[in-house]
Amino acid sequence: MTPVPLAARLRDPSGPLFFPVTAYGPDGTVDLDVYRAHVRRGVADGAAAVFACCGTGEFHALLPEEFEVCVRAAVEAAEGRVPVVAGAGYGTALAVRYARLAEGAGADGLLAMPPYLVHAPQEGLLRHYREIAAATALPVIVYQRDNAVLTPATAVALARTDGVMGLKDGLGDLDLMQRIVSAVRTEVPGDFLYFNGLPTAEQTQLAYRALGITLYSSAVFCFAPGIAVAFHRALADGDQGTVRRLLDGFYRPFVELRAQGRGYAVSLVKAGVRLRGLDVGEVRPPLHEPSEDHVKRLARLIERGHALLEGDA
Repeated sequence: MTPVPLAARLRDPSGPLFFPVTAYGPDGTVDLDVYRAHVRRGVADGAAAVFACCGTGEFHALLPEEFEVCVRAAVEAAEGRVPVVAGAGYGTALAVRYARLAEGAGADGLLAMPPYLVHAPQEGLLRHYREIAAATALPVIVYQRDNAVLTPATAVALARTDGVMGLKDGLGDLDLMQRIVSAVRTEVPGDFLYFNGLPTAEQTQLAYRALGITLYSSAVFCFAPGIAVAFHRALADGDQGTVRRLLDGFYRPFVELRAQGRGYAVSLVKAGVRLRGLDVGEVRPPLHEPSEDHVKRLARLIERGHALLEGDA
């Protein structure tokens, strides 16, 4: 754990938020040495935080004991230089168990992912996240997407809940997000953090910034940190030329490639990490590896993105 409160460290990040993939060896077991190398590399490349064992890290595919050792390895690799936030999910009882495992492994916070499968009423979602928040001393970021969509009133109730520090949006309903931001700002004093958590969030970040949401997850940082850092810096500096050049020449084509296969928000990212020279293994079922042609297209796209930064494309 790091001594500075998580909210303070995330409020104005110096770089992208890093969601590392989970490394597996040839036999399919977790490879902690490669995983530590991946996290260390990300911190050295300018990540402002490490979100370990979350969606990009295949939380759904990890056994509890694998989750625990991976979170501990991420904490060790980060060495206190940046905070480490760990995923927690499934039903309430299991989410609480994962939260406590993350706390024991030294994490600085939790990303509470949607409960498994069920479409719960607002009262049930509120109870679910409150029980996670009450289970440990770790601050909680609630992840809104799919079957866990909050009303503004529920968001206000969560913002008033001890231990809940923010909301990550993976839904993309900007009208709803504007109403949530407005309601919380009006009814709850103090800072409540918001994150753009859509896949390849850079593609939509200009729209989220218009709502006052400046924090976003970056899967691209896993395999092309130079591009992700340059985009993050350009957004912060108001460098519209660089933002548009990367959106048009790299991020939009990447999103279109990602849309070619189910699960590519994870498997294509993992392929990108391998292209960078770190053998993190393949994804676990039920995800599946991208096609050879799509990996070749990704390699060309990464080259184009770097060329855009150098002014050669």
